[in-house]
Amino acid sequence: MSASTKQLVVIAKKLAIPAGIVATLVLSFVFITTHYTAHAAALSGPMDSQSVEPLVALDNAVEAVAARVTPAVVNVAVTSKVTGDMAGEDGEAQDGGQNGGQGGQGFGGINPQDLPPQFRRFFFGGPGGQGGPGAQGGQSQIEHGIGSGVIISPDGYIVTNDHVVDGATQIRVTLDDRRVFTAKLIGVDKLNDLAVIKIDEHNLSSIAWGDSTRLHPGQTVLAFGNPFGNFPFTVTRGIISGLDRPNPYSNDARKPGDYIQTDAAINPGNSGGPLVNAHGELIGIDTFIISNSGSFAGAGFAIPVQLVKASADQIIKSGSVHHGYLGISMNAVTPDNASFFNLPDASGAIVSEVTPDSPAEHAGLKSGDVIRSLDGKTIANASALQVAVSEMMPGTQIELGILREGKAQTIHISVGEFHAKALEEASNNGAGGTQGGKLGIALDELTPDVRQQFNIPDHVKGAAIQTVRPGSAADDAGLAPGDVILEVNRKAVDGPASCVGAIHAVPADKDILLLVWANGGASYRVLHPTQNAG
Repeated sequence: MSASTKQLVVIAKKLAIPAGIVATLVLSFVFITTHYTAHAAALSGPMDSQSVEPLVALDNAVEAVAARVTPAVVNVAVTSKVTGDMAGEDGEAQDGGQNGGQGGQGFGGINPQDLPPQFRRFFFGGPGGQGGPGAQGGQSQIEHGIGSGVIISPDGYIVTNDHVVDGATQIRVTLDDRRVFTAKLIGVDKLNDLAVIKIDEHNLSSIAWGDSTRLHPGQTVLAFGNPFGNFPFTVTRGIISGLDRPNPYSNDARKPGDYIQTDAAINPGNSGGPLVNAHGELIGIDTFIISNSGSFAGAGFAIPVQLVKASADQIIKSGSVHHGYLGISMNAVTPDNASFFNLPDASGAIVSEVTPDSPAEHAGLKSGDVIRSLDGKTIANASALQVAVSEMMPGTQIELGILREGKAQTIHISVGEFHAKALEEASNNGAGGTQGGKLGIALDELTPDVRQQFNIPDHVKGAAIQTVRPGSAADDAGLAPGDVILEVNRKAVDGPASCVGAIHAVPADKDILLLVWANGGASYRVLHPTQNAG
């Protein structure tokens, strides 16, 4: 009998506990001690195979996908030549630091200023970044950047992002087996931020095309690339967090949305790398992240493969891409705005602006029309219509089913051609005069000075927003100085006075629908003034 057991018996005798109870206590103590010892021994060893079988199976599956895809992933090294005046002033690169976009011209997918100091030497022309962005004097400089790409055919065609190779004077591609090739730029698709490059080699490992129209949130995905340019052929795992995400950049609203959102880690340098499904099929091209720090924050975005394949096929065939164009700005139908358009449900695309002399204007489309179908197929939202039209060849004849003032009509239209210069439209901030206190805004006339200050075209008519009160209904709706109110509850306004009058004519407990020109295009906004009065 062990010393601890003897001690227990002694104590029991002193307390005059009956022998039967003593025996029970002794046996219980022995059982507990033995069980604890056995359990501790079990914890110190490995888990048995049956207990961890599901995890091992998952590991094996991921390893198999990674082994299949990695040989098709490439490192894209870019050399570019820019002047000192250009360095540090590139629009996309600056935006990358603020919104997580992955770099811009000359940086091959990386904004070097966002990197830790120990990594910057891999991207600038000398130790510590000398001769890199910010150099003065307008002298030419050599810049180096790193991005990613994926081989889409055994004869050396590679897809990457346009912003990775934009401005490149030399492109070098490193394969998984460490062979290095000089690549030729075949063509770019600036609308979708895609590019195709080619190396002179055959019998390469290539990736299989997937189908991004069959994706669902929650599916497992893997992202491949070269984060920070110093960790080549990295693979990360996550899920599809969301689908049909809009373009987050407000200064080029005409670009299609439809991005895939994922929580698989994507960092600067991953631009142009593949996002794959559980079968190792390409479902998207990693393009940007949204982050306050410029590095991974759980929200990465990829161009869906349906757009990638359509663009790549055109580039390989002809060296360029032609996109369809209607010449309209659109809003999605929402439960908030559906009642203003006499709609039976919250689906479709609301035409908020028709570009003068565009295919849409020639076909008779009007602001306020709601597009419900395209060639007989239901349109779920504005993004779906935008993507569908952008994939069409110019000259394609289409039929749009619309609701105008609640009445069904059919519009026949010949698709025009989108030109990259349409991406250059934008506007800024402002200040002015007449009060619209119900919504928390001050309004001003569209004088020549105001138009010049905010870059407002002559064809835009209405009331300019001078200031927006923080926390107001206008602030909640995203209105900003320099925006122009074109309509109030579907009725056009010609200046601050008529705008204020129309706003105050709406009962205090009713929402207000504004048609607002901002950032180069018009959109409908629903405001809830009763929730923000004061």
